[in-house]
Amino acid sequence: MLDKIIHFSINNKFIIGLFTLALIVTGGYSLSNLPMDALPDITNNQVQIITTSPTLATQDVEQFITYPIELAVKPIPKVVELRSVSRFGLSVVTVVFEEDADIYWARAQISERLKEAENVIPKNLGSPEMAPISTGLGEIYQYVVYPQKGYEEKYDAMQLRTIQDWIIRPQLIGTPGVAEVNTLGGVLKQYEIAVDPDRLKSMNTTTVEIFSALEANNENTGGAYIDKKPYAYFIRGIGMVNGIEDINKIVIKNQNGIPVLVRDVAKVQLGSSIRYGATTKDGKGEEVTGMVMMLKGENSGQVVGRVKEKIEQIKKSLPEGVTIEPFMDRTKLVDNAIGTVEKNLIEGALIVVFILVLLLGNWRAGLVVASVIPLALLFAICMMKFFNVSGNLMSLGAIDFGIIVDGAVIIVEAIIHRLENIKKGTLTQENMNEEVYEASSKIRSSAAFGEIIILIVYLPILALTGTEGKMFGPMAQTVSFAILGAFILSLTYVPMMSSLVLSKSTGHKPNFSDKIIAAAYRVYRPLLDAALNIKGIIIGASITLFAVALIIFNSLGGEFIPALDEGDIATHLIISSGSSLSQEIEATTKAEQILRSRFPEI
Repeated sequence: MLDKIIHFSINNKFIIGLFTLALIVTGGYSLSNLPMDALPDITNNQVQIITTSPTLATQDVEQFITYPIELAVKPIPKVVELRSVSRFGLSVVTVVFEEDADIYWARAQISERLKEAENVIPKNLGSPEMAPISTGLGEIYQYVVYPQKGYEEKYDAMQLRTIQDWIIRPQLIGTPGVAEVNTLGGVLKQYEIAVDPDRLKSMNTTTVEIFSALEANNENTGGAYIDKKPYAYFIRGIGMVNGIEDINKIVIKNQNGIPVLVRDVAKVQLGSSIRYGATTKDGKGEEVTGMVMMLKGENSGQVVGRVKEKIEQIKKSLPEGVTIEPFMDRTKLVDNAIGTVEKNLIEGALIVVFILVLLLGNWRAGLVVASVIPLALLFAICMMKFFNVSGNLMSLGAIDFGIIVDGAVIIVEAIIHRLENIKKGTLTQENMNEEVYEASSKIRSSAAFGEIIILIVYLPILALTGTEGKMFGPMAQTVSFAILGAFILSLTYVPMMSSLVLSKSTGHKPNFSDKIIAAAYRVYRPLLDAALNIKGIIIGASITLFAVALIIFNSLGGEFIPALDEGDIATHLIISSGSSLSQEIEATTKAEQILRSRFPEI
């Protein structure tokens, strides 16, 4: 079978050339669309259910919200784990599904079950919602909304939060690849009605009546239309309140023909919702920030690019004196990581090419073998795109060019050796094809078995499951793809190019590589003879060295993954338990000021 492939490739050079060109085009397209990240996404297949209830204590959140949701989602098929967190005012239920479960099917199942849970959860305690379709690596872009110099007094934290919620977020949320835009910091605007108990009692009015009046007088209604020939008049009842004055004028009830208004029993004013956290930056106090979450499975580089374009458009629609400044861009980390991989790959490829040309003693043969490196890499990228394997430090960084060119080196070296042993002369193209075929077919088993053995080494890694499988599986897959591509190329592309590129002049001409090999042989042969004469000592020394290595290995310690230097330092402030939010803001701001004063490079 392999002989037929080699024979076909040598005698059908145009077809193999077309396949090679197709590989280059397809590989280039796959590379431009391959999801890139710093590390593999190890987040399991999960859906989070989030319920907020600002006034509810932790025990009540667990009893009235978390428990009913857990009971509702338990019967869903393919659920492997169910966990929850209940805190003051917040319930988070995480449902983990089997890895082969479609995330959209899973969300549809949960959506149906949540309808049952909503009937059990007491009214007005909270409405459960599903978190966006994102992962632990979905946080790709963060920005701060702040007033420009000279406008600090014009825009406070409430106004900046309103701009973020009603101008910036709605425009960003429609960007392709964006799953959610979260708002952090600021003060959420709301209208407060401070009831005066004495005036309420004097008006013979209750708070229940105030609630009912506010609810009934804050909506628009429609009344169809009136046909007044030749025109139709559409009826619209406008009842939505637009500000404090509208709320003041809402009628609570009529008492002896006299309307009782909200302003008669209460004071309406602007206020803010209860806050559970805040955002500070650069020691300047509180800030309003936004966090863009990426849709699961998207290309982070492309999504961040779209977000940046949208941000530039949004800046034009902001009120005068307000601007947006990014402070976290995921592409910087990804570019640094991928840049490191690219640098190592290029350096490795150049070293391999240099060694090949030096030791083969034939620059044409060296270039034929070296050309397998980018082609095998393009083949691997095509397969990565097909099997949804992202490009990252673990996958791309595992590629070893020495292993990739192993089969090609064996075949090209066999071809050169055969040509050198032929009587000196010049071959025709037909004779060249025949000699290349004979040399390749005789050695093809060695090339095949060598690469198959290397592939077998990675099979245990492919068998890993869970977090380990997600972390190290892409590495084994990428290396396997590259070796498979190199194996196919060594049977098709390499014989075809060898018959075209290698010199048709036969016979051997001594060169510099012969001197290198001869020098190495002169050193190696005495060592080999000596080792064969003391087999027992060599075996004993090997066993001893292995035992020492095991002892040292057990004392080295270990980590799940290597530390990744992102170029940033993360600080964690621990504040006394029970501290108020205002105290935490003050302490954090002071810590930022100290850091910036002592380390000007921050």
